[in-house]
Amino acid sequence: MTQTRNGTSGAALFKNPDFAWMMGGGLISMLGDQFTYIALPWLVLQLTGDTLALGLVLGVMSVPRAVFMLVGGAVVDRHSPKQVMMWTKHVSTVLLVVLAALVLTGQLSLWALYLLAFGLGLAMAFSIPAGTSLLPHVVPAGHLPAANGMLMGLRQLTMFAGPLLAGVLIATFGDSHAERLSDARGLGAAFLFDAASFALSAWTLSKVRTTAPVGPAEAPRGQAVLRSVAEGLRWCWKDQDLRTCFLYWSAVSLLVSGPIQVAVPVLASQRLGPGAAAFGVLMGAHGLGTLAGMVAAGARPGTRARNLGTTLLLVDGVIAVLFIPLGLITALWQGASLVFAIGLLGGFMQVAVFTWIQRRVPPTMLGRAMSIFMFIFMGLTPISAAVTGWVMRGVTLAQLFAVMGGCLLAAVTVALATSRMRHISDGPTPVPGR
Repeated sequence: MTQTRNGTSGAALFKNPDFAWMMGGGLISMLGDQFTYIALPWLVLQLTGDTLALGLVLGVMSVPRAVFMLVGGAVVDRHSPKQVMMWTKHVSTVLLVVLAALVLTGQLSLWALYLLAFGLGLAMAFSIPAGTSLLPHVVPAGHLPAANGMLMGLRQLTMFAGPLLAGVLIATFGDSHAERLSDARGLGAAFLFDAASFALSAWTLSKVRTTAPVGPAEAPRGQAVLRSVAEGLRWCWKDQDLRTCFLYWSAVSLLVSGPIQVAVPVLASQRLGPGAAAFGVLMGAHGLGTLAGMVAAGARPGTRARNLGTTLLLVDGVIAVLFIPLGLITALWQGASLVFAIGLLGGFMQVAVFTWIQRRVPPTMLGRAMSIFMFIFMGLTPISAAVTGWVMRGVTLAQLFAVMGGCLLAAVTVALATSRMRHISDGPTPVPGR
C-alpha cells in the first residue's frame, strides 16, 4: 500500500507545475552553490596561502548563518517563505557579482572578502528557513514525503557533479600567470556562474504559486520567539537520549567537522597538484558516496548493528580509521576512495538520524529541535575551522588527520562506555514527564 501511495505522489508531483518550477530552480541554485563552495576556499589559499585566513573566511561566512537562523525563521513567519527567499536570492546575486568583479580585476583585498563572506552567510541565515518552509506552501501534505525525497536526492547529485564541474571550470579558465592571484579567470567565472544560478532560480521561483502566507498579525513577537527558543532548549535537555546525542554530535563537530573543512582543500593544494580540479574531485567523490549511502539507507532502512545508537558509534569508529591515512596519501585516487567511503557511511547514517529525530520529537517541537541540531554543525563547526587554521601553522597534514581520527575514536569510546548511546533504538521511545 505504501509503495502505491508513493508512486501516486511521485506521478502527481511531476504534473504539478508549481513544484516543477520550484524543483528546477532549486536544482540550478544548488548546483551553483557548489561552485562557490569550491571556489571560495581555493580563492583564499591562492590569495594568501594562509590556513588561518581560510579558517577565518569560513567562520565569517558560517557564524552569521548559524546565529541569525532563528531570526530568519521569525522573519519567514511574519512574511512568507517565497518573499524572503526571493530577497535572499537577489542579495546573493549582487554579492557574488561584486566578488567576481573584484577577482577578475585584481582588486580583491582580504577585508573585502571578509565582508562579502559575512553578507553571503547572513543571506543564508534567512534563505535556509525560507527554503525549508516553502514546500508545504507548494504541494499538498500527502505529497511532502515524495517531494522531500526528490529534493534531497537532487541536492546530493549536485554535491557530486557540482564540485567536478567547478574544478574543471576553474582549471579551464584559470590564469596561472596572474600577478596577484592564480586561477583568477577561473575563480571569477565560478562566482559568476553561481550569481547567474541565483538570478535564474529567482525567476523560476517567481513562477511558483503558493498558498496564502501567515499574516503579520499572526506572527510571533520578538520576545515570544526568545521564549520559544528557550522552551525548545529545555525540552531537548530533559530528553535524555536527545541530550546525549546532541552532546556527542557537538563533540564530533568541534573535533572533526571543523578541521575537515580546512584540511581537505589544503590536502588538495599541497599533495595532489596545483590545480583546483583535484579539490573538486575529492568533494565530488564525497558527494557521490553520500548519495550512495542515502540510496542504501532507503533500500535497507532496517540495517542495524543491534540498534541505532550502536550502529552510529560503529560507523563513526570506521570513519575515524579512514581519516588517519588521508594525511599520508600521494595520489588523487587514494584520496577519492577514502572520502567516497566516508561519504557512503555518513550518508547512510544521515537518513537514519533525521528519521529518528522526526519520529521522536512531536510536531510542535520539531522545528526548534532541528534548529538546535543545525546549530551544532553550522555554529560550532566554523569556530573549530578557524581554530584549525591557526593550529595548522605548526602541524603537518599527516599529524592533523591522525589527531582527527584519534579524537573521533576517543569520542566513540567515551560515548560507548559512559553514555546511553549504545541503548538508543529507532523507535519513538516515550520520554518521561511528557
